[in-house]
Amino acid sequence: MIIIDNIIVSDEFINAHFSCNLSSCKGACCVAGDAGAPLEDEEIGMIEDNIDGIKPFMEEKGIAVVEKDGVFDYDETSNLVTPLVNDAECAFVVFRGKIAYCAIEQAFYAGKSDFIKPISCHLYPIRLSEKNGFTYIQYHQWSVCVPAVKKGKKEGIPLYKMLKEALIRRFGNEWYNKFIEALKRR
Repeated sequence: MIIIDNIIVSDEFINAHFSCNLSSCKGACCVAGDAGAPLEDEEIGMIEDNIDGIKPFMEEKGIAVVEKDGVFDYDETSNLVTPLVNDAECAFVVFRGKIAYCAIEQAFYAGKSDFIKPISCHLYPIRLSEKNGFTYIQYHQWSVCVPAVKKGKKEGIPLYKMLKEALIRRFGNEWYNKFIEALKRR
């Protein structure tokens, strides 16, 4: 474990290898599960501010959910999450063939939105938790990601390098550089 600026990084995360493999998993992390993607309070406004640019990238059934219920929901423990379509895929999923993609991200890369996607999605497969003034970075190991783990090991890509952009987005460049330096000292 490494602690930097009240952020605790688990050894599982540090030692993991990972490289998303959409051709194998088909974007299952956006479709499977029992709740939508975790949202931070301010992300709701960001999605709402950009929804007109996002909708053209969404599936009709996702648009219907958002128009009826809004851009967020609550999970079983009252945490903010993206809404689901029929208790299945995220309302912001768009299918290209059999692969699920994020409509929010598609809108961002098309220049139609200034919000890339929820930070929980950008950071996946890690999850953040807060306790006693610390933020914990934990590696969420899920069977749908086994192809990404195999690909990451084969290509020699540590999870923290694959998630560099997302980690910097969430914690800042200075924190990421301190983290890399701490890894070098291990």
